[in-house]
Amino acid sequence: MSDLATTSPELDPELDAAMDRYRVELTGYCYRMLGSAFDAEDAVQDTYVRAWRSYGKFEGRSSLRSWLYRIATNVCLDLLNAGKRRARPMDLTAPQHQASAVLNERPEVTWLEPVPDGRVLPQTADPAEMALAKESVRLAFVAALQHLPAKQRAVLILREVLAWKADEVARLLETTVASVNSALQRARATLSGQALRAGDPADPLDADQAKLLEQYLSAFEAYDITRLTALLHEDAVLSMPPFDLWLRGPADIAAWHLNQGIGCKGSRLVPTTANGMPAFGQYRPREDGRPGHVPWALQVLEVSGGRIVGLNAFLDTARWFPLFGLPEELDEAYEAEQVP
Repeated sequence: MSDLATTSPELDPELDAAMDRYRVELTGYCYRMLGSAFDAEDAVQDTYVRAWRSYGKFEGRSSLRSWLYRIATNVCLDLLNAGKRRARPMDLTAPQHQASAVLNERPEVTWLEPVPDGRVLPQTADPAEMALAKESVRLAFVAALQHLPAKQRAVLILREVLAWKADEVARLLETTVASVNSALQRARATLSGQALRAGDPADPLDADQAKLLEQYLSAFEAYDITRLTALLHEDAVLSMPPFDLWLRGPADIAAWHLNQGIGCKGSRLVPTTANGMPAFGQYRPREDGRPGHVPWALQVLEVSGGRIVGLNAFLDTARWFPLFGLPEELDEAYEAEQVP
């Protein structure tokens, strides 16, 4: 049964609204498939264009939602067949040590991208359901998905994340239930070899997490590296796309901040969320000495067991800050408003 009573977009003024109800969940699906916030939004737009063009042929044998997912899957498979695969620095190189670290920049299309929660996570009143949704867009999980062949990736997301039944996935992919089950088994085996570390989703009601983030913000803005590294897990990782450099362990991370990263001293942080995790917009002092701060990085923190296990600094602020609705700069008036 179709979600709509009619079969012609020209006769149904509610079609746009009906399709738009699925925009966020479709964007989340395409983001997990593609690993790029911008590619995901383009894929959903392409999905809607294709849906409009072919709506006259839609016979209502499936729901509008299922039909849109079929189109979105085909759009993503076309993009993935073109060879697109996003990665994190940890997928491409070995860790370096601060003393000999080399900054090697790679093209934008190389990198797994952060995404605002509101673009990919439909609102739900069920805390457990929301926690699961946040878990499924974590940087580590989406990066692991990139190791799967395209169709295995689609099967695993539809079955494990979106809880579709095997026969529903088989119809969407125009294959058999046995083929879907086999693809899911192979996908699970591949992911099990990725050694995914469990992460805590951003939760403003979690008092322990709130305290940890408050301590991090305070230590970073004071540039007290001793206090900051005390918050890190012993295997914590620092990465900085678009550079393929990454560092492991509090000692190297502290040395980086006190040497190559010393320009971050005096920074200000603006809280946000990304990929279901706590995040900050980082603003460094102006280099010309004038008052105020300018964008430097989108910091996405991975937290587990009361410690920070990942510091992901995405440096292409011209892309990220507008997407996350972060200020273009922090002037004196803005900073004065933040003082209690």
